[in-house]
Amino acid sequence: MTWNQSRLTDRLGIEYPIVQGPLGGLSSQRLTAAVSNFGGLGSFGALSKTPPEIRDVIAEIRSLTSRPFAVNLWVSMEDDGARSSDETAFNRSLVPLMGDLAELGVSRPAYRPYSPLRFEDQARVLLESNIPVFSFVFGIPPREILEECRARGIFTVGTATTPEEAVALEQAGVDAIVASGFEGGGHRGSFLRSAEDSLTGTISLVPRIVDLVDVPVIAAGGIADGRGIVAALALGADGVQMGTVFLVCEESGASPLHKKALLGEQSGHTSLTRGFTGRLARGIHNRLLEQLNQSGAEILPYPLQRALVRNVATAAEAAGRPDLVPLWAGQSAPLLRFTDVRELLTSLIEQVTEVVSSYRT
Repeated sequence: MTWNQSRLTDRLGIEYPIVQGPLGGLSSQRLTAAVSNFGGLGSFGALSKTPPEIRDVIAEIRSLTSRPFAVNLWVSMEDDGARSSDETAFNRSLVPLMGDLAELGVSRPAYRPYSPLRFEDQARVLLESNIPVFSFVFGIPPREILEECRARGIFTVGTATTPEEAVALEQAGVDAIVASGFEGGGHRGSFLRSAEDSLTGTISLVPRIVDLVDVPVIAAGGIADGRGIVAALALGADGVQMGTVFLVCEESGASPLHKKALLGEQSGHTSLTRGFTGRLARGIHNRLLEQLNQSGAEILPYPLQRALVRNVATAAEAAGRPDLVPLWAGQSAPLLRFTDVRELLTSLIEQVTEVVSSYRT
């Protein structure tokens, strides 16, 4: 068996065991299709999309590729307190950002009551559209949704940040599990314990999960080149999921400012924060992250904090101010070299082949 053949590739009918991370709100249909057309598994993060928007996204991806692809949702769409949070809490959480807003020439944002999206409504679109792969983070979908996926032949991929979460996902009947190490950028999706209490590195997490479950395991977190892929496969993974390496590609939905930062010297300094969205996530350490991590800064529940910070981020993007934008990045960002998705994937395949060949000789 060659290195690129695994239970994952066999089950999905793909050529390479490389999954493009869903990238949250920075996905693009072009990127998803490009990865799938190459022979990997492209993914689209649809967490912030309404059901009609998701339906349109799926239709566009299908117009660009006939290969398998994944759509990703967040099972837990809000944190405790999101529905009861009021204008007073909004004003308190706005305090650390007032100087930034003034500096950017943005007037004080007005409080707007929370209008929730429902995971079940989003998931219904995926089921009705019979997508090839349904991936999810921050929990386990209701039993009836997973049962309908099985009935429709939709491959399901859950995300675990601890061995206990992996066991819970397998018991629920998912088809594959992403073992998400704390090196990864953005959000990781802990659901049995707090995110702060679920910070296991990829090299420790993957073999522990592999030893506990029988379904294919996909390693994620800090994998940015062929060496990382080989290491993950050696640990027993059936494939890898890579996010930050695709984020910098021209096909991704990240802004030019974000992509430039990922290729800059500061990308090697990343930190964890709840300040950007209300949930713990990793990004490049900048002024905005520092301000929101200061003692005394009040953080709204997810997704209210994300909406609040967007008032600063949108203006900062327009002003070319990377110091005031959430810049999602994993710890291996300094290894990024390619901005074209085909060049990236071709290089990864060549690197893995070279490393594997060197061990055989």
